[in-house]
Amino acid sequence: MEGNYRKFMLLWAGEFISSIGGGLTSFGLGIYIFQRTGSAASMALLTLLAFLPGLLLKVPAGVLADRYDRRLLMMIGDGCSGLGVLFILICMLHGDAAVWQIYAGVIVSSVFSALLEPAFTATITDLLTKEQFSKANGLVSMAGSARYFFSPIIAGFLLAVSDIRLILIIDIATFFVTILAAAVVRRGLGSKPSDDDSPFLASMKEGWKAVSGKRGLFLLILVTSAITLFMGVFQVLAEPFILSFADSKTLGIVETVAASGMLVSGVFLGIRGLKRRFVRTLSLGLAFAGVMMAMFGVFYNLYIICVFGFLFFAAMPFANNSLDYLARTNIPEELQGRAWGLIGFISQSGYVIAYGLSGIVADAVGRITGGGVGRGASVTIFASGICLAVIALLIGRIRRIRNLEESTVQTEALHDLAKNESVVPQKSV
Repeated sequence: MEGNYRKFMLLWAGEFISSIGGGLTSFGLGIYIFQRTGSAASMALLTLLAFLPGLLLKVPAGVLADRYDRRLLMMIGDGCSGLGVLFILICMLHGDAAVWQIYAGVIVSSVFSALLEPAFTATITDLLTKEQFSKANGLVSMAGSARYFFSPIIAGFLLAVSDIRLILIIDIATFFVTILAAAVVRRGLGSKPSDDDSPFLASMKEGWKAVSGKRGLFLLILVTSAITLFMGVFQVLAEPFILSFADSKTLGIVETVAASGMLVSGVFLGIRGLKRRFVRTLSLGLAFAGVMMAMFGVFYNLYIICVFGFLFFAAMPFANNSLDYLARTNIPEELQGRAWGLIGFISQSGYVIAYGLSGIVADAVGRITGGGVGRGASVTIFASGICLAVIALLIGRIRRIRNLEESTVQTEALHDLAKNESVVPQKSV
């Protein structure tokens, strides 16, 4: 199994580098759009178009991850998603790209990226044991934080000495690293042929049964969709809030300092992992993150913003780790791909609402208060943080969600007992 963990680390390294490249492009294009429109809604629309196609395709992508070679799907998804970035770069090489051209390129990239997430998540289950899940989840959270920790400060300095085109070139180069890592793991691991000959829609239905069959799991996923709604507001409006009184280089520094909280927690969880009390950790972690998010939107002092941003991001890996464990250990291994596609679709649907409405709400509040986009973003972030904290505290009081952890503990105890009995020498006759 140590060999499999090394394969996981290779895949993780590829995703870590890819995350940095994607973060560079996301940051650069957001600045590009805001400088040309001065609208939080335009930035939010960019985020929505980058997210929505991938969300809509999560469920069929999950079915594909259970039917076909997951490592090959990762290679196709990562490689072809680079075509959208390449399209934007070509448009910019002929002058300033139109806003619609950027939107189109982002959509193309998102469509192919949808193949990646369910395949990568299911591959973790292929490679690792349950005892390794928590540590692996910590590392995955750390890779996800790379786009917030490394990318903003790198992009900020790159924009100070060059322009968005250099950022796009770097991002395109990172796709080759990810594809190579997946290819190496695929050659060493091989693929398990699928014995699922059922129709495609029937396979999707099986994924639905795996998720909805456990009421506590389905309820947890529904609650998570509300959580992503409020977190999506923060994700969209933090940048226009800071840009209302600072430049892009300063924004990059602030985002990096704040996101270092996720990196610190990710490293801790990657080394230690979580052993128990996953529901409690999820509830308290999200509640703490909500309060920090609300405080983030109150002050216009960059140092104070960095502190609250750091604490917000530090709480997220604990919540993500707990959520991932509760879901992963309550889904049969053979249904992991299609189940995770469905889980992603439902739980992240809150982002769609946030991306679609938060910019409009911030612009409207800014006009009403007379404080502009910055004030509108500030008020909206504060209100969303309070709502997130309230919902998070309710999670720990829901019995069916708590039962998810209890049933997992009981299952593992029975498994360990059976394992111990199997090695006890039997009395000879």
